[in-house]
Amino acid sequence: MTLQPSDPNWWRQAVFYQIYPRSFADSGADGIGDLPGVTSRLPYLADLGVDCVWLSPFYPSALADGGYDVADYRDVDPRLGTLDDFDRMVAEADRLGLKVMVDIVPNHTSSDHAWFQEALRSAPGSAARERYVFRDGRGPDGSLPPTDWISCFGGPAWTRLPDGQWYLHLFAPEQPDLNWDHPEVRADFLTTLRFWSDRGVAGFRVDVAHGLAKDLAEPLRDIGDVRGYDPDELPEDGSHPLWDRDEVHGIFRAWRKVLDEYDPPRIAVAEAWVRNSRRTPYAGPDELGQAFNFDFLYTPLSAPALHTAIDSALHDARTAGASATWVLSNHDVIRHATRLALPDELSRAGREAWLLADGREPEADRELGLRRARAATLLMLALPGSSYLYQGEELGLPEVADLPRDALQDPTWERSGGRIKGRDGCRVPLPWTRSGPSFGFGAGGSWLPQPEYFGELSVEAQNGVAGSTLELYREALRLRRALGGDEGVEWVGSVAELSAGVLHFRRSTGWHSLSNLSAVPVPLPEGLEVVLASGPLDGGRVPVRTTVWLR
Repeated sequence: MTLQPSDPNWWRQAVFYQIYPRSFADSGADGIGDLPGVTSRLPYLADLGVDCVWLSPFYPSALADGGYDVADYRDVDPRLGTLDDFDRMVAEADRLGLKVMVDIVPNHTSSDHAWFQEALRSAPGSAARERYVFRDGRGPDGSLPPTDWISCFGGPAWTRLPDGQWYLHLFAPEQPDLNWDHPEVRADFLTTLRFWSDRGVAGFRVDVAHGLAKDLAEPLRDIGDVRGYDPDELPEDGSHPLWDRDEVHGIFRAWRKVLDEYDPPRIAVAEAWVRNSRRTPYAGPDELGQAFNFDFLYTPLSAPALHTAIDSALHDARTAGASATWVLSNHDVIRHATRLALPDELSRAGREAWLLADGREPEADRELGLRRARAATLLMLALPGSSYLYQGEELGLPEVADLPRDALQDPTWERSGGRIKGRDGCRVPLPWTRSGPSFGFGAGGSWLPQPEYFGELSVEAQNGVAGSTLELYREALRLRRALGGDEGVEWVGSVAELSAGVLHFRRSTGWHSLSNLSAVPVPLPEGLEVVLASGPLDGGRVPVRTTVWLR
C-alpha cells in the first residue's frame, strides 16, 4: 500500500519507528545523540521501509527522567540541536517520504519549567500555584503528606517546600503534575499542538494520556489498600482519583478539534495503561484516534494466548473506529529479544530481579530469544493495523542488563533505593559500525556504555547479509506493503491445531501468516508458496518458534 501525503488514513496501516534521540546518532562527538544525527540516518530508515519516525522527547530538560521532564514544550534541548535543526530534519524526512511524530508530555512539566519556577517564587494560595497541585500537609504542623498517593518511581508522590506546602508529582520530584482543571494549562497545550503541527509534524504520541484528569476536590481522597497503579487494579467506573477518569476525554476532544484543523488531520496515539474495556474512548475518532495496546507485548508466546489477544485488539479497534496497534519493544521495557530469552513463567517482578542480578540469574538464552523474537516480529508485522518498532530491534539488540551501577541514570534506580534497576538497558546507544569508540554512534564515546558484542550486531555487520535480522526486517516491511490487506484477519485451521501451538491466519488479499509455537515441527500448508520465514525451514516443514508468510 502506497501512503499518499494527503491521505487522512495513512496511519491506519503504517509502520512507526521510535527513536530515542539521545541514543540514536551523535553528530557532535559529545556522547549524546542529537537531531542532526537523526537527520543523517534518515536514509537508513527510508531504506528499512518504515512510514513514520516517532521521536521521544528532545525538548530542553534536566534529564531527571530521560527527557520526560520538559522545561519548554516549544523548543529543542541545546545539547540536541536547535529549532532550525528540527526543521531540516522534517524537510529531509519529507524528501525521503517519511513522516515525523513527536512525543508530548502533558501530565507534568520539569521543575525547571518557567511556570513551576514562578510557583516556587510565589506564596501559597497564589495564582501561579494553581497551574500545579499544591496543598497543605496533614497533621498539626502540616508535616505529613496531603494523601497517601505514591509515585510511579517509588516513594511518596508529594514533596514539601520550605514554606510548608506540598506539591504533587506522580513521577520524579523534578516532574510536578499539572492541574488540568486550569484553563491556562489547557490553552497552552493547544498552542503547543499547533506549534509543532505548523512545523510539519504528522502527529503526537501522548505520554501518560490516562493521568491528566484528577479528582482534586477537597478533601483529597486517600487510595488506601489499593495503592498500585496496575491497569487491572483500576476501577471500571473511572472513580480512581488519579488515573483513567472520565473527565480526561473532554481534554482530548478539544485536542481533536485542533488536530483536525490540518490537512491531513494530525494523528495522535495514547499511552494509556488502562483496562481493555476503558481504552476505546481514547482511540475514538473524536479523541486521539489510536491507543497503544500493550497486551500484545506482554502476551506469552503461545498460540491460544496470542489468538485471544489479537481478537481482542481487533475488536477494540473496530469498536473505536480506529486501527489496531502492535508493539513488542519500546524505551520503557526489556527488549523483546531478551524478554523472550527468559523463562515464560518469569513475572514482571522476576524480570526486575533478573536485571538486578545483571542478567545472570536466570541465564538468558540469547540464541533462543532471538529466534523467538524474529518469529514474534514476523507475526506482528503480518497483522492489520499500525506496527510500532523500537530503534535497534531490527538489529536483534538484546537488553544490556549488566550496566555498572555508577552508569545508571533512570530515576527508578535511586527512587527505589536500588531495588529496581530501571530502563537504561534498553536505551544503550545504537551500534552502526563494527568498530570505533562507540561503534559508529558518534566520533567519541556514548552516554551509556555499550557492550563489546554490539559491534557484531551493528548495521555494518548485518547490512546485505542474507538471513540477518536487519535484512529480515527490510524484506518483511517491503512485503507487508506489497501484499497489503484490509483491517481484519480470517483464522485458518482447527481448534486442535491452535491448541497444539499453530497460529494461522489469512489476510484479505490472500496471503497467510503461520506461526509454529508448538514443541514439534509442523508441515507447510499444501498449495501455498513461502515468501518469507523468520528462520531456516526444514524441507517441507515449519520448525518450532518460526513464523512463515505464504501465498
